[in-house]
Amino acid sequence: MTDVTAATPPVQLSGQLLFYKNPEPLNRQTHAKLGFKAQEKPFGFVGQTHLVPLLIGEFAAASLSYPIVFMGEPRRPAAVMGVRAGENLFVENGGLQPHAYVPLYVRRYPFALANDQANKQAVVIIDRDSELLTEKKADAPFFADGEPTQVVQDMIKFCEQFEQNRLVTEAFCAEMEKLGLFDQQYTDYTPRNADGSPGQPQRIAEYFAISEEKLNALPADKLQELRDNGALKQIYAHINSLGGWEKLMAIAVSRSHAANQAAANQIGGNA
Repeated sequence: MTDVTAATPPVQLSGQLLFYKNPEPLNRQTHAKLGFKAQEKPFGFVGQTHLVPLLIGEFAAASLSYPIVFMGEPRRPAAVMGVRAGENLFVENGGLQPHAYVPLYVRRYPFALANDQANKQAVVIIDRDSELLTEKKADAPFFADGEPTQVVQDMIKFCEQFEQNRLVTEAFCAEMEKLGLFDQQYTDYTPRNADGSPGQPQRIAEYFAISEEKLNALPADKLQELRDNGALKQIYAHINSLGGWEKLMAIAVSRSHAANQAAANQIGGNA
């Protein structure tokens, strides 16, 4: 495992990372007293994010909790955790709903690997502004006697594995693009009027997904190849996950009704 905690020359980080407000290269001198502080509900940083990046190896587990879609150019997979930007339906007051899958992208925070353009190397970074960190009696210190603790060693290993899986995910997406399997798809929601009749349909999402029709039209040898290399299993996990839009909308409607009821109760109490 590469030692990325020694003093280093000034670095020039490239790119942007979701959640990371103030990324800094991890350093044994600068961060000598830094560590994690215990929190009962540590997912507040995800609370205003409705799309979280996923890796291909997560599709099966994530599909049980969220629709999996492809966004951007080039296409990249993401878990849909809300129907509106800035709202995560699975996080409330920093707590994640029981039994909801925790994406690897979330688990590695506030650590990550980043590209140091100035020195042409990968460095481990932390989000220095993360509320998960403290310099005052950390429950899980990052350094002891100037050496990285097991906590840091485990996080570095996790980040390295994450990067390896990210490259596999990129290769998968490139192959899906090459085969022409992506289709632009839409999800609509039809609310109910007060009398129970169907209301006006509303479009809540536009995204890219793998077309099962195009998949089935592939030559038999290509389907065999996708099955043998494990891609077909991930493809069907993604396709099956799209049935989760209905559950996602049910959560959104339930939360909206609860918020309206709470507001009405407050108004009634103040009357």
